[in-house]
Amino acid sequence: MRHKPLLLVLAMTLSGCNLIPEYQQPDAPIPQAFPRGAAYEAPMAGNAAQIDWQAFFKDPALHRLVDLALENNRDLRKAALNVAAYRAQYRIQGSALVPQLAVDGSGGRSRTPADLSSTGQQVTSADNSLQVGLTSYELDVWGRIRSLDRNALETYLASEEAQRSMRIGLVADVAVAYLTWQTDRQLLAVTRSTLENYRHNLELIQASSEAGTASDLDVRQARTLVDSARGQVQAYTRQEAQDVNALRLLLGTTIPSDLPESNLEGQLMTEIPAGLPANLLQQRPDIRAAEHQLLAANANIGAARAAFFPSITLTASAGTASSQLSGLFSGGSETWSFIPQIHLPIFTGGRLKASLDYAKIQKDIGVANYEQTIQVSFREVSDGLAAMGTWGEQLKSQQDLVRATDEYTEMALQRYEEGVDNYMTLLDAQRQLLSARQQLLSGHLAKLTAQIQLYKALGGGWTITKT
Repeated sequence: MRHKPLLLVLAMTLSGCNLIPEYQQPDAPIPQAFPRGAAYEAPMAGNAAQIDWQAFFKDPALHRLVDLALENNRDLRKAALNVAAYRAQYRIQGSALVPQLAVDGSGGRSRTPADLSSTGQQVTSADNSLQVGLTSYELDVWGRIRSLDRNALETYLASEEAQRSMRIGLVADVAVAYLTWQTDRQLLAVTRSTLENYRHNLELIQASSEAGTASDLDVRQARTLVDSARGQVQAYTRQEAQDVNALRLLLGTTIPSDLPESNLEGQLMTEIPAGLPANLLQQRPDIRAAEHQLLAANANIGAARAAFFPSITLTASAGTASSQLSGLFSGGSETWSFIPQIHLPIFTGGRLKASLDYAKIQKDIGVANYEQTIQVSFREVSDGLAAMGTWGEQLKSQQDLVRATDEYTEMALQRYEEGVDNYMTLLDAQRQLLSARQQLLSGHLAKLTAQIQLYKALGGGWTITKT
């Protein structure tokens, strides 16, 4: 008994080597700055930092929808549960670093018949015990358990970053789904209005044909516009319904019926500054998650190395035992046991070497995954910056095209009514006008989507402090 405290202190404090390789963060295989050129805006001096989605999105309807999605989306809920599960696994693994103490009590009575008893008489015996001890506690001399604990920690941290990445992606997906829905509603409204105009023109031309001032060819050409627009109305009706279904799934609940109106041509989001530094990518959660996975793989190498060395396991207990319950705490009833064990691997058929090789290969895979994640991130941000540098001017040209096509249509109608041109010229002008209006609405959506995707690519936003 007098040696037990010393042994427990030794078990708690004995620590040896740490065989985890020294971690060196891989160099980012990308340029120091994002591309510059005709597709990109002029750089803006300043320091970059993160901005949350509430500050990025300015539209009240988007705020309300994103709040609903963050509260009800099932994928995000599963991600949060995965984080909790990995946290629990980390706690389980960490518990192996300290001795596990337990109290065991037992009591029993047994009867031996006379013909089986060594005395020739029946014997009734009792056995009662109360023990406190530790069972199979491995001394972490070579750092194997600490390596596994580090692996569990890094895996848990990677799951947290994965959850954050999913949260950012969900915010972006809700915004894109809502703006797509609103755009398709406008496209449906424009096409319906144009269809009514086409039907009105068809009625006028039919009347002119009956009066002998228009040909049957003109009537058939006018009808082609009506039939084409009818088909587009049905297509946009179907698309709008599917947009609602997609948005409802992202929200995880019903879409509020009292959403405020959104002006798609207004300032729905914070403007993106030009000249962002490439190191801003380090705030992306997928890059952080990839590095945590790399650190976890690095820790596994330490555990695989430690497996080559002897392992020491301690089993100890102390307590009291007596044939009578009343004698458990009487003098002379003390019991104790101390059973150290050492395991030295001699021949394992190459298993330990293969395990170490596997751990090293997994680390190499982690390095490649980390570097690829950075490269993909750089490409996504570069594409987003190129989109934002060009969409503004493209939309201006599209607006000019709509204006010019509208004037062209009015002139074609006037010349047709005056008999200067045939109906083919007016037909072509009306088709071009509808197409130009539809392309303008689609262009606005593409610009907004590019801005949202850039927000996502930058890891959840940014801000620039001028220097």
